[in-house]
Order: sequence, then C-alpha cells, then structure tokens
Amino acid sequence: MNEESDAQDQPEAAPAEALEAELAKARDDMLRALAEVENTRRRAERQVQDARAYAIDRFAADLLPVADTLGRALSAAPEGWRESADDGLRNLLTGLELTERSLLEAFSRNGLKRVGAKGETFDPNRHQAVAQIPSSEPQGAIAEVMQPGYVLGDRTVRPAMVAVSSGGNATEDAKEEPGESQHVDIKI
Repeated sequence: MNEESDAQDQPEAAPAEALEAELAKARDDMLRALAEVENTRRRAERQVQDARAYAIDRFAADLLPVADTLGRALSAAPEGWRESADDGLRNLLTGLELTERSLLEAFSRNGLKRVGAKGETFDPNRHQAVAQIPSSEPQGAIAEVMQPGYVLGDRTVRPAMVAVSSGGNATEDAKEEPGESQHVDIKI
C-alpha cells in the first residue's frame, strides 16, 4: 500500500509543480505588462508637458526676425537724434520703442527669454561663437553680441551669435603691438 500511495502522490506533485510554474510565469508576465503600462503613461504625460511648454516654439521663431528688425531700427538712430527731431519723428521713435518693449514682454510672458548678454559666460548650447577677439572681458566670456539668442524653457530656439573674449584688454594689446594688425579668429 505504501507503494500505491507514493505512486499516487507523484502524479499529483507533477501537476502541482507545473501549475505553480505557470502561475509564476503568469505573475511575471502581469508585472511586466503593468510596468510597460506605467512607462507608457509616464511617457505620454512627459510628451503632453513638453507640448504645452514648447507649443509656441515655431511661432516664436517666426517672430524673432521682427524683434531683430525693431532692435536694429532703434540702434540705427544716432545719438542726440531724438532732441533735434521734430515731434512726428520723435513720436515714431517712441512708437518703435514701445512696440519692441511690448513684443519682448509678450515673449517673456510665454517663457521665451533673450540670451547672449555681453559679459555672460559662453555656453555652446545657447551661443554660437563667430569670432574670438581680445577684450577687457575675461577669457571665455561674451565680448560682443551680433544677434541675441532666445531660449524657451531649456530648449534653444535660436542661439545668440557672439564674439568670445580671448582675454587681455583690446586697448592694451593695440598699445603693445603698434604697426601690427589685430587678428580675429572666425569660427563658422
């Protein structure tokens, strides 16, 4: 009889082990599926947040030339021009200044920030170096800004075009090397 009961226990043990293995596999598959669903949910949330944050990216890039043109128009006005101009011309200049200020405030309200100020440390992610020049700024700092750049959140919409300081004072260099021409490294 012992042999019969041992024989009966073995067939029951084999299906129980097989069922436990299937159960463990099913649990593993379920946990993997749940992890994949959670990863998909997180990815979708991140994409929605990015879409909200960067929705104005293209529109802002299209408006940047307008801001540049307004800035160039205002910088083209010679010193003392406002005082010697008639009322109409003075009003036009004031209107241009107000328009530029309004545009920059709209950029700011929507998270678009101007970058590339003189004296700022050069950052290749936000600035495009077009030249390296001697200046009174420390080496690696922005010495001149040719065109301001703009960032939206942590994304660069347009890098600032800048000249980077090679260190040393430009006027001291000119005094030390009379008769020699100044060299400017242009990097494109």
